[in-house]
Amino acid sequence: MTTAATATGDVLANPPANLIAGKYEPIAGDALVSYDPSERGRIVWSGSPVVDHVDPAVAAAREALKPWSRWDIEKRADVLLRYKAIVQDRAADIADLIAQETGKALWDCKGEAAALAGKVDITLEQGEHAGRQRVAGFSLNLGDTKEGRCWFRPHGVMAVVGPFNFPAHLPNGHIVPALLTGNTVVLKPSDKVPAVGQLIIELFQRALDDAGAPKGVVNLVQGKADVAQKLVNHDGVDGILFTGSWPVGRKILESNLDRPGRIVALEMGGNNGVLVMPDADLKQAAIEIARGAFVTTGQRCTCGRRLIVHEAVADKLIPAILKAAGAMVIGPPRSEAPVFMGPIIDDHARDAVLDYQTRAAERGGEVLMQASAPASLDQGSYITPGVMRVDKFTANDGDDAGCDIEVFGPMLRITTVSSYEEGIEQVNATRYGLAASVFTKDDAVINDFLADARAGCVNLNCATAGASSKLPFGGLGTSGNHRPAGAFALDYCAYPVAGMLERGDAAVVAPGMAFEDSWLA
Repeated sequence: MTTAATATGDVLANPPANLIAGKYEPIAGDALVSYDPSERGRIVWSGSPVVDHVDPAVAAAREALKPWSRWDIEKRADVLLRYKAIVQDRAADIADLIAQETGKALWDCKGEAAALAGKVDITLEQGEHAGRQRVAGFSLNLGDTKEGRCWFRPHGVMAVVGPFNFPAHLPNGHIVPALLTGNTVVLKPSDKVPAVGQLIIELFQRALDDAGAPKGVVNLVQGKADVAQKLVNHDGVDGILFTGSWPVGRKILESNLDRPGRIVALEMGGNNGVLVMPDADLKQAAIEIARGAFVTTGQRCTCGRRLIVHEAVADKLIPAILKAAGAMVIGPPRSEAPVFMGPIIDDHARDAVLDYQTRAAERGGEVLMQASAPASLDQGSYITPGVMRVDKFTANDGDDAGCDIEVFGPMLRITTVSSYEEGIEQVNATRYGLAASVFTKDDAVINDFLADARAGCVNLNCATAGASSKLPFGGLGTSGNHRPAGAFALDYCAYPVAGMLERGDAAVVAPGMAFEDSWLA
């Protein structure tokens, strides 16, 4: 069994630790262990989180807030440019560690590592559609001596609670805009990816130290649900930026019912629908649907999980998708040969997919391609793609084949329809609302779908999986609370303040009032 020090010793600058007020606090032990999903028993990171570290971490962020927020925004931007240079220099290390801790194919991890620097560029951009324009403030004339002014303030201490599937990119997507707008941060990474969480914070801290920033601008607390619960319930936190599941997001909302002023931005997954119409380019559709369903071993919140095919093309399209899925290369994520799918995050996640497949098959689902744990890859948490045909989709709980459940793994369910009206009804047969796609060349159908699809990300002739960081990203329903990230992350990192500034003596004595100059004599 490989030790934690060997797995991360050449990548992390510190042994397993929390970061509080610029100081790394060691948390040696084995209460929390992350394993390489591709190599059974290989430890990547091991530590023993301390719940009581949440209080000083939040206090450190609070202490740093005033001096950091008073820095000129361009000075804070320079820190982010320093960070950009650092993550570009360390991109290979970042990608390799992501592959070790998540099992994602290395090409996928390299894309994630490159996105860290890209987020800085998008955040600092000042073009017509850039987020900085929306938080730049403005002034206007309210009279001869009176000015109206709008300016933006940081919320304060932001708790960032990260996921395992994009352990660097998604927390980074919150932290970069939060820092630019003058907030301070406490990061709690997913307990499945503590090493990547620590590495990202080390790189932020290095950039802050190089610029002489106040200690405590970024802080790190590792841990499981107890640490997360204490952080999101902490009275010293002003905002919560969360990516994860709906059940956890629901708990966060419940815990903050008495804090209406606290910003809560939730991104909570999806049960995304894809509609294919008779006039679609079937090759384009088959490739995109197969990729979008099984990329990252089905562990993207945007994966296409529900396929709705017009019956006129079902007999051609469905077999092609099955062949494409069956031809996907599954193997160790860092192997030299091209690999499309690495392992799923752990055995528990694999068992959840296989258990759902069994239950759904017992309740009317027809297994077209059976997901399984391949015997040839028994050294890791590997799983093959699964495809199932169902009668129809419903927005209901339960174990029936078409129920509204986000199977977070490589499982695609398919149904057929006879019209656009039936198809869009099936696309919207979910309580989630993250992503939807349609494959068609018909302008009327395109216009209808773009208006009818109940989702925050709506695509044409491409998969639901994948998004442009130059656009907003988020959903509705149990996918999110209308706080889109991506290019709109700056919008939830600052709030507007309205002011009227009088510089003259235009005070008006209103009807029913009286005032004598002698009263001031």
